[in-house]
Amino acid sequence: MPGPRDRMEVLMKKIENPVKNFSFMEYTMYTGMFEGIKLTTINGGRFSTDTAITSEVMCNAGIQNIIRIGTCGSLDENIKVGDLVIVDKVIRGDGVTPYYVDKDFVTVADKKISDLMFNIAKEMGCNVHRCTTWTTDALLRETREIVEAKRKEGATAVDMVSSTLLTIAQKYNVKAASILAVSDNVITGEMGFMNPLYYMAEANMIKIALETVKKLEGK
Repeated sequence: MPGPRDRMEVLMKKIENPVKNFSFMEYTMYTGMFEGIKLTTINGGRFSTDTAITSEVMCNAGIQNIIRIGTCGSLDENIKVGDLVIVDKVIRGDGVTPYYVDKDFVTVADKKISDLMFNIAKEMGCNVHRCTTWTTDALLRETREIVEAKRKEGATAVDMVSSTLLTIAQKYNVKAASILAVSDNVITGEMGFMNPLYYMAEANMIKIALETVKKLEGK
């Protein structure tokens, strides 16, 4: 479940005979085969609201395992641009999930999928971290006070999607996990969209996700 369409198109090149089986607005789902495994991909959304739509679609389609391939900002000086983050737990700061769960609900990723992705990433030699991620809808309102408050709660990364996807998946009892490439560091001010390490991390995420699919299917 990549966010932007261009990331999905990279993934599509690795799928045999993909067939379009759903389209809504700019979001499109394709299903094909990967090394004998049935696999579906959808450009899953960049923000909490559109992610809620595509998450509902995926969960209602009967998909058993969902892997989010996304990006995040680092909230830790030691997590660098081009590193990878595996989300363990989410601090929900989005505006969608309060319609699904109460404030005491704990949003977590599926441990089996997360463990597989982490181990595969380590075997590939990637710089990978297990993180609590803060999901927010307002990146331009990441004030120093808010960021420090979330860091004190344990957040070491920030994104705009994981909270919504993982919460909705939990409500549907669907196994879901999130792997993110670090695109910037909120603490140091480092920006990575012109950094080759970020784009290498994007490519590695896709490899890790596909290898995880194989492991889940016993291959």
